[in-house]
Amino acid sequence: PPNPQIPNFPLSQVSLNAWFWSTVFHTRDTALTEKLDYFCASAVVLHSVYLCCVRTLGLQRPALISIFRAFLLLFLAGHISYLSLVRFDYGYNLVANAAAGMLTVAWWLRWCLRQGRRLPHVWKCAAAVLLLQALALLELLDFPPLLWVLDAHALWHIGTIPLNVLFY
Repeated sequence: PPNPQIPNFPLSQVSLNAWFWSTVFHTRDTALTEKLDYFCASAVVLHSVYLCCVRTLGLQRPALISIFRAFLLLFLAGHISYLSLVRFDYGYNLVANAAAGMLTVAWWLRWCLRQGRRLPHVWKCAAAVLLLQALALLELLDFPPLLWVLDAHALWHIGTIPLNVLFY
């Protein structure tokens, strides 16, 4: 049964919100829609770190998980505040999200290595994590759209769809 001390806010809801604002931004490129796209993407990345913590540490340590959640929420608030009130710095945003993403990757891979003998399906988790990182290169690379439609960003979005099924 779910632990009532740990709020259950599925990644799907956070992701749907981010995909919504990404769609709005890519159809109506304004300063506000760009910020909403970036901020919601950061929320997905940090929520992924949080869920990795919950899944790998288990629900036996609710106090530790609550402290970690509070830290991530404070980090997100500071990140959004800096980008909104100080300077909208694309480089900083990229580094912050990449660092959180690499933390998640390292955390999942460590868990996979520790659980590999006990759980035969762990290879799927490791494969999904590594393939997602490989796809992340598309976010860093930029090339002219293939057939004037599919650029690196679009291919990244398309490539992440089947990885969710593999990870699940």
